[in-house]
Amino acid sequence: MTHSEHHRIHRVGWLRAAVLGANDGIVSTASLIVGFAAASTSQQGVLFAGLAGLVAGAMSMAAGEYVSVSSQADTEAADLAMERDALEKNYAEERVELAEIYQQRGLDPELSLKVAEQLMAHDALGAHARDEIGISDKVSANPIQAALSSAVTFTAGAALPLGVAWLVPGQPQLVAVGIASLGFLALLGAVAARAGGASMWVGAVRVTFWGTLAMAITAGVGRLFQVTP
Repeated sequence: MTHSEHHRIHRVGWLRAAVLGANDGIVSTASLIVGFAAASTSQQGVLFAGLAGLVAGAMSMAAGEYVSVSSQADTEAADLAMERDALEKNYAEERVELAEIYQQRGLDPELSLKVAEQLMAHDALGAHARDEIGISDKVSANPIQAALSSAVTFTAGAALPLGVAWLVPGQPQLVAVGIASLGFLALLGAVAARAGGASMWVGAVRVTFWGTLAMAITAGVGRLFQVTP
């Protein structure tokens, strides 16, 4: 029976965008609400600020992820075009170059040359993309997928503290939103870590710490510029 490990690296593209979107949705919206609540803004003002933050943040995340991933894809395409041209003009030299890479990884010269020859006979561009440039289809994200994932997860994350703010008006609002948001962040960090095969405890603590810092700072700013409702 063949032994096979279940690796998770193929998830990194969409998982990064999804976790980043949800985390930003919770932290930024909760911080806005906490800041406005600390400034004694009216319930209507707090909810409007949270809703505006949700819409603006979702659009910003989608645009940012699309541009970022598209730029990465453009760079990869340019490198592949350069490598394709090199293979067409200097095939033998490229084979030696690939063999030298395998020698640096521990293969002897004769074996490394045989490996390079066989891999290039099967897929020369793929071999160089993977082992010379470091491009892998396992970790490449799709721009549209990343943008949609970020927008949807940001909206979902932002809706959580906004919902708490709507359900708990008045004086308890600041504390309720803060506690609930930290709980949401801890859960998100744990789930994301579990999906990636990492420690759930470390993942939860990491996002909770930064969420606490963000809300504490915005609450301080709100107190500093406190207004009468």
